[in-house]
Amino acid sequence: MQEEQNTQEIIDTTDYRQIRLDKLNHLKEEGADPFQLTSYPVSVKNAQLKEQYEQKEKAVFASADGDEEKIQAGLNQIKEETVYIAGRVMSWRKMGKAHFIDVRDHTDRMQVYVRMNDIGKEAFEAFKKWDIGDILGIEGYVFRTQKGEISVHAKSVTLLAKSLLPLPEKWHGLKDQDTRYRQRYLDLICNPEVKEVFVKRSQIMREIRNYLDNSGYVEVDTPVLLPIEIGASAKPFITHHNTLNMDMYLRIETELNLKRLIVGGFDKVYEVGRIFRNEGMDTSHNPEFTSVEMYQAYTDYFGMMDLIEDMYKTITQNVCGTDVITYQGTEIAIGKPWERLTMVEAVKKYAGVDYSEWETDEDARACAAEHHVEVEEGKNATKGHVLIAFFDAFVEEKLIQPTIIYDYPVENSPLAKRKPTNPAFTERFEYFMYAREMGNAFSELNDPIDQKERFVRQVEAKRAQGNMNCQVDEDYVTALEYGLPPTGGLGFGVDRLVMLLTDSSSIRDVLLFPTMKPLAEN
Repeated sequence: MQEEQNTQEIIDTTDYRQIRLDKLNHLKEEGADPFQLTSYPVSVKNAQLKEQYEQKEKAVFASADGDEEKIQAGLNQIKEETVYIAGRVMSWRKMGKAHFIDVRDHTDRMQVYVRMNDIGKEAFEAFKKWDIGDILGIEGYVFRTQKGEISVHAKSVTLLAKSLLPLPEKWHGLKDQDTRYRQRYLDLICNPEVKEVFVKRSQIMREIRNYLDNSGYVEVDTPVLLPIEIGASAKPFITHHNTLNMDMYLRIETELNLKRLIVGGFDKVYEVGRIFRNEGMDTSHNPEFTSVEMYQAYTDYFGMMDLIEDMYKTITQNVCGTDVITYQGTEIAIGKPWERLTMVEAVKKYAGVDYSEWETDEDARACAAEHHVEVEEGKNATKGHVLIAFFDAFVEEKLIQPTIIYDYPVENSPLAKRKPTNPAFTERFEYFMYAREMGNAFSELNDPIDQKERFVRQVEAKRAQGNMNCQVDEDYVTALEYGLPPTGGLGFGVDRLVMLLTDSSSIRDVLLFPTMKPLAEN
């Protein structure tokens, strides 16, 4: 069957839109405006219809026991069943008084056979003027073509929505990455496999909630707009509340409000929340992202290690059907026991540098200089700062398999509890996969005096950099003074988990509408 060239392929987009707009106006003049239709009685989705036909066909062949007449009678009986499907026309093949079109719904594509003798001459003449991209309703019956393809033989066709813009040229599709992110609706039309990423994302979210709900956690919602900028390192987005005549800040975390709830008597809480950070963008960062934070009274960071390892294994098995996945060509064994190293052990293992040999901060800075490791704090760098710099320079890129790094220096852990046996370190861990930090956890700091001092140092540091808006969260300190029980807390980025389980190289591939720089005006 020779496919005819569609005029869409040779007409400029602007001109082609005008041609389609003229067709729409003509339909309106004839009283056939498709946009006046409010519903269509879809009886089955394409994927289900194919599955149902195959089951019925098998039953016919099984019961006929090779009798050709019985087989034909059974198949004819299937044809007596009327079905209603609907979807977008993705291709069109013309054969005189009969056309084949491919109609796609959210489950699959379906070939539809439209013949003038079946739908009538007048309806067929109208149908021939419709276009690829139009949304149609099809009434008909199911059959299998001579080439073996399950199809619908149309009894009637209804134009449900007129597409005024042509889809990208069918043989090449929509490939431009920038356009795919900006016009995700067009990406989903032209690249239906993209939808599977977001279906899996939905499944991952469901599994996260199921796991935590079944573990006794209570899901809560806390404010997105906050009245103060805290001294944390992340930079917030600023907005203004007109009625109160005050600046407000989009949250950079959900942590402090969730811990207020532990003070108030909740034992286990979590939030799936949108987080906003006015910072850089790359393949693993977007200024707006989704996090899960959870807090549990009467446990510590070791309890949270056990929880997150079991959670990831459970989610991966349920979503992927295996606990060993392939990410960007590398096998990741999520189901195996995760390696656990202190930061000191990890730096010694991968950089060959022993923290215990540094007696002073000067010793640490000299070691950094010897290994050409740049420390942001410069001459003010402590042993903790230098240890962190060595970790960033030598360790993180080596952490391909699931690895927990724990006992972080107090210098970069303002909300974590100090280790009683070594106050220079905190009861904090992060876990890594494919050389990427996936989540962060603490034994939460519940000493209000220590917390106030750390907040003050944070604020002083930011004000020294010129940010005079940040403040100590005095209300949170007050909450701690009423008493926060020993608590373990953990947070992780949902988007990075989705990237991992869908083998997506960029965070933009797992966000339906990623943040994009506006197109330059002509």
